[in-house]
Amino acid sequence: MNVIGKVTVLPQLPEAIARLSELAYNLYWSWTPHAQALYSELNSEIWERFHRNPVRTMLEVPQERLLAVAADPAYVARYTQVMADFDAYMNKKDTWASKNAGHLKPVAYFSMEYAYHESLPIYSGGLGVLAGDHCKSASDLGLPFTAIGMLFHQGYFRQLFNKDGWQEEAYDELDLTTLPITPALGTDGVQARVKVRIGSRDVHVRLWNLQIGRIRVILLDTNVPENSEDDRKLTARLYGGNQELRVQQYVLLGVAGIRALRVLNIPGSVYHMNEGHAALMGLERVREYVAGGLDFRSAVETVASSTLFTTHTPVPAGNDAFTYELMDKYIGKWPALMNASRDDLYGLARHDQFWDGHWVPSFSMTVFALNMSRAANGVSELHGEVSRKMWNFLYEGATPEEVPIGHVTNGAHNLTFTSQAMRDLLGTVLPADWTERLEDEDMWKAVDNLTDSQLSDVQRTMKREMVGFVRSRQREQMTRNGASAADVAATDHLLSENALTIGFARRFATYKRATLLFRDKARLNAIINNPERPVQFVFAGKAHPADNPGKAFIQEIYRVSQEPEFRGKIVILENYDMNVARHLVQGVDIWLNNPRRPLEASGTSGMKASFNGSPNFSVLDGWWREGYDNTNGWPIGDEREYADLNLQDDADAYSLYSHLENDIVPRYYGELAGADSWAHTVRRAIETCSPRFSMQRQVIDYVRQFYIPLSVRGEALAADDSASARQIAGWKTWVRQQWPHTQITASANLPTTAQPGQLVTVTANVNPAGINPEELKVEAVLSRGELRTRVPLTYNQNNTYTAQVPLNDSGLYSIGVRMVPEIAGLSNELELGLIKWA
Repeated sequence: MNVIGKVTVLPQLPEAIARLSELAYNLYWSWTPHAQALYSELNSEIWERFHRNPVRTMLEVPQERLLAVAADPAYVARYTQVMADFDAYMNKKDTWASKNAGHLKPVAYFSMEYAYHESLPIYSGGLGVLAGDHCKSASDLGLPFTAIGMLFHQGYFRQLFNKDGWQEEAYDELDLTTLPITPALGTDGVQARVKVRIGSRDVHVRLWNLQIGRIRVILLDTNVPENSEDDRKLTARLYGGNQELRVQQYVLLGVAGIRALRVLNIPGSVYHMNEGHAALMGLERVREYVAGGLDFRSAVETVASSTLFTTHTPVPAGNDAFTYELMDKYIGKWPALMNASRDDLYGLARHDQFWDGHWVPSFSMTVFALNMSRAANGVSELHGEVSRKMWNFLYEGATPEEVPIGHVTNGAHNLTFTSQAMRDLLGTVLPADWTERLEDEDMWKAVDNLTDSQLSDVQRTMKREMVGFVRSRQREQMTRNGASAADVAATDHLLSENALTIGFARRFATYKRATLLFRDKARLNAIINNPERPVQFVFAGKAHPADNPGKAFIQEIYRVSQEPEFRGKIVILENYDMNVARHLVQGVDIWLNNPRRPLEASGTSGMKASFNGSPNFSVLDGWWREGYDNTNGWPIGDEREYADLNLQDDADAYSLYSHLENDIVPRYYGELAGADSWAHTVRRAIETCSPRFSMQRQVIDYVRQFYIPLSVRGEALAADDSASARQIAGWKTWVRQQWPHTQITASANLPTTAQPGQLVTVTANVNPAGINPEELKVEAVLSRGELRTRVPLTYNQNNTYTAQVPLNDSGLYSIGVRMVPEIAGLSNELELGLIKWA
């Protein structure tokens, strides 16, 4: 049949359950198990077959079944309660934001991927889960917040293991008519569209609405008849193409994303770029201001003043950089649109790279994002440190500690990942409004009131559900691969509900060292097959389709799982997604994570396991470096880095085995009480990790550290036709022009030895090259070991600066003098990236 179109015919819902359709189109249900149960009860087989999608479930369920549940008083009572809770949530006026951030201006959040639920597979992994959770908590807190993303018709990929354990990829075309999305309508009542020039052609983009609780997500879609076949594929797959495709997708996300906000009249005062994929939003925002009469540099200042950039990538290779020639192909006309030169624009992104044996300038998305924002952050304390070192070269003469990149440690959306059974148990000791106070650490101390048996009963229930899920998934995989009847039947005995169960699930990048556990298989065998204290492991994870080393890790785990001594006790699940993740973080006893420090920016899977009382067992990297407190889980290795990676792997593997043998297994199977009991560790995992690593705490941190200050600064610089931005831009242009001609010399009256507290005179002579001397910050910098102290020098006549510098403590001091250009209104003293040392 030649299909000329599709239409969704919604079921005729009986009056008693008529609002099931309304609820299906708001992903509030994705973190509300009682709401999901309403759809599952219609037909559990359909619900599971269509990836727990309520819209599709209602389309497939016969009318007779709908009539039957509408006549069931028990079902209607559950439905009535869910809808009452939904209405209370949606209509709540006294939200956290209304009480604590009433003056916050609207936030526009851009991300390439979002993970809200497995039925909407427009995500690949942790970055998407983080973005999805950020939106959910923005809704919970009542923020004025809109998210922008892409509607990928084939999503990421469905992962299959062949009979040899090698990852294969399948791409399924989504049927948009069965997804919980609706057309985003323009003022004319028609689905809104925008148009973007990419290279030499116009690309047409239609817009979709996705409702996440109280907030709105706009999804971009190029699969429309007006576009060429290639352009229709721009929103086909996430991370599925070469560099040319990626550049075009980045133009689409950034430029079409801004235009979508404008055509839908959605306000935005603070713009948040989640990773460098979204950096090209700056192109369109600058173009808008230039079209309104600003010069290029003033427009850049205005745009950057209200922009935040979050970086997630702790390795240089993970930061996208493209040749100038490739960028010319797709954004070559943009400098003219901004009344700028190519050097003006590309200079904001320049990162010289050693490619093909020589140094060449590249267009770095991260460098562009840093220059197009006035606030930036990493996603854990350690990642902030790593990022400052990685991008230190942009601030020549500064120490890494001074680089203006902060951090907000990631969190996870508690209600999405905490099982209903655990939520019900927590509700017996926490206050009635606990789900609105997730970041309140004092509140969580009530978890101490849960008894050992209460915890073990709930965790046993969750583990039983997880084991059943693992067996079912393994049975499907083996049947598809033509396994024998005996092998298929053996899946009924995979894993034991009574054995200590350890989970490991994440993206299979090689630095995450998924196979570290197998470094000493004889020792592992003794741990797993101890008849009195058995241990078992469940793995899951995807490798990027082009990452053969990552796929080899998957295959190695699969092959080990087939060895006689490990069969049934080590399992690796295919098609890792949010559904698999929920089952594992809710059902295992311990969560394992062993990346090569310091390459884990944050990680969040261990947080989710801890919410469910499964302690974390991890390298002291990312969030666990901040979360571990000696009572709530276990570390792997030491808080250090190694020059020899093989030595690092040996040391970490030794630590992993030793903790299992000497600490974890004995505690799990022991019968000691109090602080030595397993239940004590479970309680500590819940009460320490749940508030500190809640997404609610994370979003509140963003509001306080970044969103509110950027609201204020952005408004100030844009006021009066960007008067302040014009002033700052003009001053920067002048300073940069004169800076090469400035000079500074310095001297210090230093005795051979000194007493603690003694003062020494430091003098600097400056040639300001026309720069106002009062706009030069001259300071002495004292270094004693790793401690650095800065003492400002006072301006005198004749371009001299002096200060009496105290030597407060004993030790060997080094003294230097430097100058930095600075005026009021800058976001930080290194905003220009200019430092000159005497």
